[in-house]
Formats: sequence, C-alpha cells, structure tokens
Amino acid sequence: MKLLVAEDQSMLRDAMCQLLFMEDDVDEIFQANNGKEALKILENQDVDVAILDIEMPQKTGLDVLEWTRAKDLPTKVVIVTTFKRVGYFQRAVKAGVDAYVLKDRSISELMNTIHTVLAGRKEYSPELMDSIMSHENPLSKQEQKVMELIAAGKTSKEIATRLFLSDGTIRNYTTSIFNKLGANNRIEAVKIAQEKDWI
Repeated sequence: MKLLVAEDQSMLRDAMCQLLFMEDDVDEIFQANNGKEALKILENQDVDVAILDIEMPQKTGLDVLEWTRAKDLPTKVVIVTTFKRVGYFQRAVKAGVDAYVLKDRSISELMNTIHTVLAGRKEYSPELMDSIMSHENPLSKQEQKVMELIAAGKTSKEIATRLFLSDGTIRNYTTSIFNKLGANNRIEAVKIAQEKDWI
C-alpha cells in the first residue's frame, strides 16, 4: 500500500516513516512537512491512506481532509493529533474522516487503524468520544441565536430588533451566555463557542 505521512515535526515524521516502512504491506511512503505539500502529493500520486497531523503550517490536516473529500478521492484519511479539542473532532467527522486518533499510540496500533479504514470501517479514539459526551452545548436554542448574532458583530439593540425581543431581554440572554461559557466579554464568548463548534 502507498501511504502519505504529513507532519511538520521532522524528527517525529522520520521516525514514524521508518517504523511504518518495516511493515510488510507498506510499499511506498510519501512525506509532507506541511498541508500544502500534502495537497500537492495527493494531486499527483495515488495514495491509499493519508496520515495527517492537524496543526501544520500553510494548510491544516482538516483543510487537507476537506479538500480530499471535495475532490472525491478514494484516499482514506487518518488524522493523528495530540489535541483533544472537540471542535476539531466534530469538524473532521463532519468532513467524513476515516479515523481520528491520538498520537500516543504504537506503530502496530496505527497499522491496525490503517487496516480498519482500508476495510471500510471508521475508528475514533475512545478519549475523544468521552470528551464529546462531556462537551454538550450548554446554550439553549434562543441563546445560540443570540450568540450567532453576537459573533456577527451585532449590538444588543440590533439583536433585539432582529429577534423581536426587548433590549433588556437580550442583555439577560448575553449574561446567561457569559455565565454558561465562563466568558468575561463578547470576544471571549465568541472564541469559546466557535472553538467548541457550538455556533
């Protein structure tokens, strides 16, 4: 099989590739140290499985995943990450990632994941599933609407007009949103809600 390993930390990428090369069924490994290089390889080579880090320069692993799906390539995509961020995970699942696993696994476990996705099955790290369960959106439907308008830069008065509510009611909703998100101001609230994919 042909693999692509996209990882911006050279030492980690080299070690990973050397260990993967020792596997019997790995024929070729392409290496990329940023998302843009990964895209170029995927455009020009037939790759069975792309193993992508999330946070890379120029293009992230999620950008590469979304591009791969938009181009309808048959390449299976495995994202490996040190981040347990729910927003990243949800975006990856939405884009149709084949596997999303944490980096603290052995090469034999990674090979098992590669065989799993080649067999047409999905795999997500259990730790990520746990964090999803504990990160349910605390905002009510109305609070989400208010939050989306706050993120769009609307003032309390503009939000009140848009939602046919009083200015005071919007201020109450805003206070409730800040309390639920643990935010001190609008900018913090928007950042938290967007990172967690709650708006």
